[in-house]
Amino acid sequence: MRDLSILNDILGPVIRGPSSSHTGGSFFIGRLARHLLGEEPVRARIVFDTQGSYGRVYRQQKCDLGFAAGLLGWEITDSRFSDALNFASRSGLKIVFELASLPEADHPNFTLLELEGSSGQKIKLKARSVGGGLVEIIELQGWPVLIRGDRYDYLFLIPGKEKEALKNFLSSFLIQAEKIDFQEKGEEVLAHIISCVPLNSALIETIKNKFSLKGFWSSQPLRLVASGNPLFRSATEALILVEKEKKSLGELAIAYESQILGLTESEIKKELGQRLEIMKQAVAYGLKKDLPLQLLRPAAYLILQAEKEGKLACGGPLTRAAARAMAAQHTAASMGVVCAAPTAGSAGTLPGVMVTLLEDRGVSVGKAIEALAAAGAVGLIVGYRATFAAEIAGCQVEIGAAGAMGAAAVVEAAGGLARQALDAAAISFQNTMGSVCDLVQGICEIPCHTRNALAAASSFICADLILGGYENPIPFDETIDAVYEVGKMLPQELKVTSLGGLALCPSAQRLKRREE
Repeated sequence: MRDLSILNDILGPVIRGPSSSHTGGSFFIGRLARHLLGEEPVRARIVFDTQGSYGRVYRQQKCDLGFAAGLLGWEITDSRFSDALNFASRSGLKIVFELASLPEADHPNFTLLELEGSSGQKIKLKARSVGGGLVEIIELQGWPVLIRGDRYDYLFLIPGKEKEALKNFLSSFLIQAEKIDFQEKGEEVLAHIISCVPLNSALIETIKNKFSLKGFWSSQPLRLVASGNPLFRSATEALILVEKEKKSLGELAIAYESQILGLTESEIKKELGQRLEIMKQAVAYGLKKDLPLQLLRPAAYLILQAEKEGKLACGGPLTRAAARAMAAQHTAASMGVVCAAPTAGSAGTLPGVMVTLLEDRGVSVGKAIEALAAAGAVGLIVGYRATFAAEIAGCQVEIGAAGAMGAAAVVEAAGGLARQALDAAAISFQNTMGSVCDLVQGICEIPCHTRNALAAASSFICADLILGGYENPIPFDETIDAVYEVGKMLPQELKVTSLGGLALCPSAQRLKRREE
């Protein structure tokens, strides 16, 4: 099991919407493919399985733009992102997208890429986007590999007869490598070096000159390298630690992240503060009146204005939290910059909660950072025990997970105990269990925006229920396990394919897209 980082995997990566699995995942696959090609690409053939999620929604979810931007070597926050396909064409990069039956497809977000570089270098790889912006290259040039973009990866293809010599050479010079894997096929051997730090360029050149190299490929990390040991992987383990060390859940999460990334706790808090700022900006941007949504018209600013004027039935902090969450989701849907927290489809919930804690509850920035860390701790446990991919387990592991994270953040901000934060997260999950992903027309707008709004408001209710005395009988670990099992039982029609639920309602199908 891969060790997770709050900044890398739970409150990030920082991406453009509308989808972390699709927009973000395609970008990161494209970026890794560019690394492995080792030169400027001039041609790319990208194939999706006809039965997968990518194949059905790659245009609506901006996968095409993600792949193009990644192959161009841009940052995902580049302001030219929406023009990536046109820019690629103008700059001499021809990209072709195809749908085909891919029997080897083992994931809804499976893709096959064939690239050609400016010097004629060619590579063929298979990849999958596994949720929350996380990706895996699983085959390169016909060799099974596992490249996640979380390490420095170096692959050397040599004649089989040189295997032992290369082994001996590497054992003498490569003490910093985390792992060296050798595969044999026919008369060839592939050596895959995985390292937390970059290899010395002189060492790479020595290997190239000393051995009869048939191929060399390398890739760099896409985010911070997590090389430490995790402090906990479950709620049970976290509770033991907080009792022992007298920490809150947020404080424990900061200690976890410090150890996993090898940074000081002050550095972790600074990074968390930057994520908090991105969330605040996402809310502010989403309160604009004119945003390029595809199906909906921006409504967050209308709701806040009506609440301010006393025109709503209830109003108050929960309504404002809901409207702010909707605003951040408007930002994601209009290809704005958001934190995948834990995904782009659920990127509104935590910003709605955090801005409400800051502006309505008067929580200090320092305390808000600890609350955000507590949310990250809940997300870590979900990541270790389940998934953030709606393609695998439905909306419950995206917006449902974000709601659970928000509930823990509210408890932390209120000075509650770690056990209370985890119980609030548990009852939040218990009430979103079974929620399906039935996005209308394959677009992360309906019902995603209102679901984020309700998840943000519900975060405060779940926190109050626990802080007020409700005793949760089913602990968080068991709740997650149940949620995951339910998710796997859901039919594929209810997991990002737009083949069931609200997506099939006649009114939903008749909606006209703004671009039309």
